[in-house]
Amino acid sequence: MNASAINKELLPFLQQSPSPFHATATMLTMLKAAGFELLQEEDVWQLQPDKAYVVTRNESSIIAFTTGRADPAETGIAMAGAHTDSPCLKLKPNAIKPHKAATQFAVEVYGGALLAPWFDRDLSLAGRVAFKRKNGELASALLDWQRAIAMVPSLAIHLDRDANTNRTINPQTQLPPVFALNQGEATTPTLDSLVADALSEQLGVDDFSELLAHELFLYDTQPPAMVGINNEFITSARLDNLLSCFLCTDAIRHAAQQEKGQFSLMVCNDHEEVGSASACGAQGPFLQSVLSRIAARFSHAEINQQSEAVERMIRRSLFLSIDNAHGLHPNFADKHDAGHGPLLNQGPVIKINANQRYASNSQSTARFVNICQRVKVPYQSFVVRSDMGCGSTIGPITASGIGVETIDIGVPTWGMHSIRETAGSQDAAYLAAALCDFFTSDTP
Repeated sequence: MNASAINKELLPFLQQSPSPFHATATMLTMLKAAGFELLQEEDVWQLQPDKAYVVTRNESSIIAFTTGRADPAETGIAMAGAHTDSPCLKLKPNAIKPHKAATQFAVEVYGGALLAPWFDRDLSLAGRVAFKRKNGELASALLDWQRAIAMVPSLAIHLDRDANTNRTINPQTQLPPVFALNQGEATTPTLDSLVADALSEQLGVDDFSELLAHELFLYDTQPPAMVGINNEFITSARLDNLLSCFLCTDAIRHAAQQEKGQFSLMVCNDHEEVGSASACGAQGPFLQSVLSRIAARFSHAEINQQSEAVERMIRRSLFLSIDNAHGLHPNFADKHDAGHGPLLNQGPVIKINANQRYASNSQSTARFVNICQRVKVPYQSFVVRSDMGCGSTIGPITASGIGVETIDIGVPTWGMHSIRETAGSQDAAYLAAALCDFFTSDTP
């Protein structure tokens, strides 16, 4: 895979995806342009062999799959998964917080965000709103203010002499972003007025009556960039895990064009950063539901044996859980196990944990290593230090939920969960090559 071509599409994808809703919409646009047919969960599905389909749930999770000619209970499905959400600041329901000095947004921290980098950034707002039209009809829309409308100003060093040596951040009192001066109650902006203006400007909706609910997230307006004397790095918000979402989408789009008659599937779930326990999260029934419907259509089993066909299909499948890995940091090398410090631009990372925080085992690892060797892609291993805790992914959740053999892999990254993260500019292409081979090979 050509790194330049991959990155040329990756960077705009990151910029166009400031919330899980926008990420899902962007992936949906890519897939529909590649010929994937949009399905609705509430409809009867008329699936056909050698076709490509896509379905979303909650507008923030997405599953795309290609169908083959054989019985998937006999062949299995090549499956890969990622997540659409990233740690950030999210508006509280009563989002406007007037203060004598300025008007602020009331926010809560979504996920395990690294908080210090949120100070002194040019922040915008994006997400989903539910509202009532003037005729009483309920409606919803995705909005993205795009321009900088808020910031979290730091306290001057003169007023906090210990800021560089002994500082903690209180998210309740120190993180509310400023977005306007308080010039009196009559002129204080309301979220209703902000949403009404955005609906009119962005979508031409001029019959807004009342804001009923919202899921709005703050994000850094600085665009993704190639960085380094030789453009060795990609820096961007939400690399964890939109980089993986893009690669899954690109790979299954490629698989749909091969006409090899293989079953392949990608799932990108919301809510991984907060535990995955939702209807559209990896702990929910979204993937299981889609797999059951695929088996019901393509399995040769009798109706009373279709649940068995699902289990047979899953047992012949392999699931790649794709989520960024911790790259060896040049300033903090002691935070890694000496033998398991992945380097940027040295290939995808196989993530292993004895306590099952990652789902990789010897069998799934061998299968992925075989793929990398087949396409001549380098690969690395990550194991957390034995005296440190380990994060997790959708891998163990999916493996334990549906019983599929799973491996956890990802691109090495610096600054994970920061407002701006760093990855190697070559690694996306390495992983893309492995994924394309995985989705088009004869056996998953």
